Amino acid sequence: MKKGFLSLCCVAALASSSFASTDMMKQLEALKAQIAALEAQIKAQGEKSTQLEDGLKQQEQKIVKVEKKVNKTNETVNQVKAHDAGDNIKWDVDFRTQVDNVSYKLRNGKKLRNDGIMSNRLWLNMKFQADDNSSFFGTLAYNKLYGDNRADITTQGGTGNNAGFDWVTNESATNDNEIKVKEAFWLYANDTFLGTEVPWTASVGRRPSTDGLGINFRADQERKSALSHTVNVEFDGASVMFNLDKLTGVDGMWVKFCAGRGLTNAKLRFSSDGYDYIDDSDTAENVDMAGIIFVPYDNGQYSIHTNYAKAWNLIGNKMSDMGTANEGKFHNFGDIELATIMFKVWGVGNGISDFLDDTTLFASYAMSKTDPDAGGSMLGSTKSETGHSYLIGANMPCPLSEDARVGIEWNKGSKYWRSITYGEDTMAGSKIAARGTAWEIYRHQKLTDALSFTLRYTHIDYDYTGSNGFFGDFGNPEMNNASDVVEAQNITANIRYRF
Repeated sequence: MKKGFLSLCCVAALASSSFASTDMMKQLEALKAQIAALEAQIKAQGEKSTQLEDGLKQQEQKIVKVEKKVNKTNETVNQVKAHDAGDNIKWDVDFRTQVDNVSYKLRNGKKLRNDGIMSNRLWLNMKFQADDNSSFFGTLAYNKLYGDNRADITTQGGTGNNAGFDWVTNESATNDNEIKVKEAFWLYANDTFLGTEVPWTASVGRRPSTDGLGINFRADQERKSALSHTVNVEFDGASVMFNLDKLTGVDGMWVKFCAGRGLTNAKLRFSSDGYDYIDDSDTAENVDMAGIIFVPYDNGQYSIHTNYAKAWNLIGNKMSDMGTANEGKFHNFGDIELATIMFKVWGVGNGISDFLDDTTLFASYAMSKTDPDAGGSMLGSTKSETGHSYLIGANMPCPLSEDARVGIEWNKGSKYWRSITYGEDTMAGSKIAARGTAWEIYRHQKLTDALSFTLRYTHIDYDYTGSNGFFGDFGNPEMNNASDVVEAQNITANIRYRF
């Protein structure tokens, strides 16, 4: 019994031990499985981390490539912009609408007037810079009275064909293809001249020879070439300018040499005799001019400006041509010499007041001397005659407005004074050419960045005739006809757009 019981206990113990071992194995297997799963997860996480790192690296590489493309594109765009900037003409607009009131008092006491002369003036200014040294400048001009003014339209009976009438000018096909060119010239500039530290410029073309120093203040414009006390007329020619301040040590010293032609004597194409562009003996000779402008000192506040010029074969009309087929024909009468000296002050004193700091004063003296052709006369005289003229002016801030400027000018010319100022922008004729006394006041008001308004009054008392004539018989200061103008007035109001 005992043996059997012991054997049974042993069997039971062995069985229990076997069951326990199996359970542990299961637990171990389960543990292994968990460990394997954990290892798999860790491995998967590692692979994901590696993939993420690889992805980030790829994105970084893409970003670098995109940045390179953007930089290259920007570089190309900048090149295109620079190219286009160099290839495009820069334009600006100057458009003026003006109303003038003009009146004249004649020697016989009669008065003539026009209360409302309306006009439009358009300047299209252009600039092109091909390189660091050379530029082109030009101005297309349109200056016209309102509506039509042609005698063949307004006189009784009119004309057989009105296709050119102003009411249909731009809507009908005509034979008129005219475009007026006020300025067209190239300018070359360099900082050295023949190895010296002398900046210089050279220019050829239709010159910027109107609205020069002196007249530019009342015209509300930046000054152009020449001194307007003697020369204010459109001209074709050339100039060379040298800045001498570094060479001499004198502030603002410079000199400019100018030459040009105001009239060309030549037959035109398809001449009846077949001699195209040969000298035409039936017209006036070439009218040429040469001169020098010299500024001995200009420190920005105080400056001195001088010029000397000579013109050859100047033109005019003959009294004997009146009532003949030659009426109005130009003939040559002789030469003239012109000289000017002007003193200009930009800012009176030094810090006295804001008003004086922004005030410009100028005073100018000019002289003219005629040289008639042998056996002929000039300005009605067979002798060489000398004329004199004085001009003073002030341009200052308007006390009533920060955006306005006011000015006053006075000039007086002697009996034989003669300027070449046919381009002066005054309906009553050139006031600077007056053989007598002229004065004017004006006000320029800035309205917006682009718009401005000007009001101007000009008064001229003539002591002698022929002030605004040419150099022939009608420039005679002693004609003394009953119909001669002895007094002129011009009231001007305009609004101007510049941008």
